[in-house]
This record gives sequence, C-alpha cells and structure tokens, in this order.
Amino acid sequence: MAALGVFLAFLASAPPMVVIDEQATKRLEPPPHGAIGMSTAYRISDAVPTPRAMEFRRRILHRGAAIGLHPIGHDEVYYVLEGEGEVISDGQRAILKKGMTAYLYKGAIVGIAQRGRKPLSLIISYPNAQ
Repeated sequence: MAALGVFLAFLASAPPMVVIDEQATKRLEPPPHGAIGMSTAYRISDAVPTPRAMEFRRRILHRGAAIGLHPIGHDEVYYVLEGEGEVISDGQRAILKKGMTAYLYKGAIVGIAQRGRKPLSLIISYPNAQ
C-alpha cells in the first residue's frame, strides 16, 4: 500500500496535460536558417507553458523552400507527413518521402529542402536545453 502512495504522489507532482489545436499555432513565415522561400509553421509546443522538455513542430516547406544548413546542439528528428525533400547531414544527402524519418545527431550541420511538385510537410522534434 505504501508503494501506491508513492506512485500517487509522483503523479500529483506532474503538471496537467496540455491539448493544442495546431491551427491556433499556424503562421506563414520564411523557414529558419537562411529564409529560403516560404513555409507554413505550426509552433505546436510553443503553446505549452515553460519549462518544457521538448519542442514539437510541424512545418510545411512550400515549393523551392528550405531550412538552411545549420549546426544542431541536440539530436533532432524530421518526419515526413507529405511531399518529398532532400535532407543533408554533414554533407551526406538523402531523399525523404512520406512516412520516412531522418534522425540527426548533435553536432552535425543539417538542413532540408523541398523537392518535387508537392509542398514538404514535416514534423520536427528535439529536446530543449536542460
């Protein structure tokens, strides 16, 4: 019974969940790291009170748009919802299509560009600095 009390105390220390409608976070803006083209950004985790442990965002890169090359200080994940893109990590290039994921490592120089006819819709997630 004491274990249940410890478990319940642990649960009580967590903040309540946050439910976010991505449409409330939507904005049209140039992509980060070079402002190459235009994108629709959904800064989903910005709606979560701080401190928070991670970032979770959706970004749609319009035709010809790119998140320019930049060094990352944490692991980062790009997951493709729709479209096609070319991801670069330390000079290595790969084509990503719907359902594919690029796991990028801390310290790499990375970027991603829209390719093909359809916009590139991505989920991007990474930890916040602790």
